[in-house]
Amino acid sequence: MDSLSPARAVATPAAIPDQRPPRAWKFWGTTLWGLFIFAAMFLGQLTVIIYFVLRQGGSFDIADAIRVIGGGLTISLSVILGLPAVLLATWVAIRPTRMSFADYLALRWTSWRNFFIGLAALAILVGGWDLLSRALGREVTPGFMGEVLKTAQAEGALWLLVIAFSVAAPMWEEIFARGFLYRGWSESRLGVAGAIFLSSLAWTSLHLQYDWFFFGEVFSIGLLLGYLRYRTNSTWLTIVLHGINNLAATIQTFWLAGSN
Repeated sequence: MDSLSPARAVATPAAIPDQRPPRAWKFWGTTLWGLFIFAAMFLGQLTVIIYFVLRQGGSFDIADAIRVIGGGLTISLSVILGLPAVLLATWVAIRPTRMSFADYLALRWTSWRNFFIGLAALAILVGGWDLLSRALGREVTPGFMGEVLKTAQAEGALWLLVIAFSVAAPMWEEIFARGFLYRGWSESRLGVAGAIFLSSLAWTSLHLQYDWFFFGEVFSIGLLLGYLRYRTNSTWLTIVLHGINNLAATIQTFWLAGSN
């Protein structure tokens, strides 16, 4: 009888592992997460500015606040603090895709041949803009850079400014633009060309301290870096080239400021 037979073991179905394949964000996912990363970067930098303003103490003077915000030390630390903020926010954005951080952002090196080709192309491009600037009777470097260098030197923070402009800024800007934004937009209906254009435009918009002429130069550099990102599948290459360009611009600005 069934009532007297041993209880039958009830088979429980084995847990089915999550079989969802890794998948990059497309256009809207990349756009919305990009805004999240930008907000994290902005808050990270704003934290430094608020700290230095509050450290002044006493009555709040607008002129003093502007001087502190535009100082070399403040700008250096705010740029540097933008790096961990962007890294953390980007990691949060990538995690749901089930892809590794390095693979998603193409954080891999390329050949030295590609490096020297990219370096030569960047030198030709920037050199062309310098010649055009001189032909138009304009300053070769933005006045903003000269003022920041002077205040950083006066505050004993010149070395920190070099690290901020040549290491921290290239890393978080490239991870954001050529790493995260390009990756998702290139796999959407925009395609590679649209992703290069739009990520370059987004990157250029981060440089609001420049006028229209330097906006054009920054945008053209973004197009070149985007193309190199596509051809080599390496964001590390664009980070290194970006850093070299910023270092060269910093040295050039310092040299021109000293010769005046």
